[in-house]
Amino acid sequence: MRTLGNILWVILGGVIMALGWFIAGVICCITIIGIPLGLQAFKMAQLVLWPFGRTVDFSKMGTGSIILNILWILIFGWGLAAGSAILGVLYCITIIGIPFGLQWFKFAKLALFPFGAQIIDIPK
Repeated sequence: MRTLGNILWVILGGVIMALGWFIAGVICCITIIGIPLGLQAFKMAQLVLWPFGRTVDFSKMGTGSIILNILWILIFGWGLAAGSAILGVLYCITIIGIPFGLQWFKFAKLALFPFGAQIIDIPK
């Protein structure tokens, strides 16, 4: 089921979203000060490209990650998370869209707290 979900996801816009996150990461990495932001954009691109069968693990957050996440939320995270949550709600309105809506909620969580988060594969 997750392979079918990922194939549908990629066909219905996952590649475009992942490419957008990748380009944002490259733009952020042009400057030295933007490299941490670029690395988080690459993390988001990885999850957006193939989201089914993956989860986000927040157990390895340290003090530095928490401080960076607070700054991230104030600058970028709230808007990215709000947009993802709104799309999640819109997808969940229809029965067919619920699996895709749940993925948007996963993106919203990562958009709020990217520093220290890890993307892990769920065993079959």
